[in-house]
Amino acid sequence: MLRKLFIFFAALALATMACGFNINVPQKAQPGPEVVDDIKVDYPDAEETSLKLAFGAGDLLLSPGTSSLVSGTATYNYPDFKPEIITNGGNVEIKMGNVGVDFIPAVDGLKNEWDFKLGSQPMNLSIESGAYDGTFEFGGLALTNLTIRDGAANVELAFSEPNPVEMSVFSYSTGASDVKMRGLANANFSIFDFSVGAGDYTLDFSGDLQRDASIKVESGFSNVMIIVPEGVNAVVTVESGVSNVSAGSGWSQNGNIYKQKGDGPTLTFIVEMGAGNLTLTK
Repeated sequence: MLRKLFIFFAALALATMACGFNINVPQKAQPGPEVVDDIKVDYPDAEETSLKLAFGAGDLLLSPGTSSLVSGTATYNYPDFKPEIITNGGNVEIKMGNVGVDFIPAVDGLKNEWDFKLGSQPMNLSIESGAYDGTFEFGGLALTNLTIRDGAANVELAFSEPNPVEMSVFSYSTGASDVKMRGLANANFSIFDFSVGAGDYTLDFSGDLQRDASIKVESGFSNVMIIVPEGVNAVVTVESGVSNVSAGSGWSQNGNIYKQKGDGPTLTFIVEMGAGNLTLTK
C-alpha cells in the first residue's frame, strides 16, 4: 500500500505538470506523529440520505454496526490526511483532507486508515478512492444505490446478509485492480454495471436472489470470473474481441450465449471484453 500511495500522488503531480509551466518544486511529505480521530455522524434530518466517502489512498474498512450514520476512527500520520465532514441537507460527505499535488509522499512510513461502521437506515452510498486497500462488509445494510469508483485498488467486498431494501443500481468502475465480491445476490439490485480495466475480478452471485437482475460487465485486458450457484437461472451473452471463455459443468452454449437452468429469478449478463479470460462457474 505504501508503494500505491507513492504512485497515486506522483501521478497527480505529473498530471498537474502537464497542464502548465508554473510548477512548484515538489516537496517530500514526511510522516509525523500518529493521530486517531473519532468519527461520528448522525443521520441528517431529511427524507433521503446520501453518504459519500472520498477517501484517496490508504486502507478503508467498512462494515455495519452503528445506530448513527457513520461511526469509527480515522488513523493517519500526515496532517493533510485529516478527514473533513460536510453536510448539506440529506447529503453527507466525508473526505480526506486537502492534500496538494506539489509534494511527493515518503515511500515508507505514511499511514492513512479509515475504519467505519455504517448505520442500518436506508441510504445511497458512494465511494471514491484512488490507490487503496478496501475491505467492505455490506451485509444487512439498507442500500438503495451503491456507487464505487477507484483507481489501482485491492478490494474485498461482501454482502453476507440480504439487503432489506431494493437497490436500484450498483455501479462499480475501476482501473488496474484486484477485486473480489461475494454474496452479490444478497445485494438485491435491479442493475449492476461493472466497468474495469486490467486486473483480476471475481463476481460471486451467491446469496438470496429475490428478483430478476441485469448485469453488464465491460472489461479491457483482464481476467473475470463469474460464479453463479447451481440452481440459479442465468443467461450470459459474450461480446468480445480476443477473449477466452471457459464455461464449467451445468452451462450450455449456443454461439456467444451461455445458459444455466434453474428455478426462480434470472440473472441476465452482457459481457463486453476487449481481451482476456472469462470463466463461468458455480
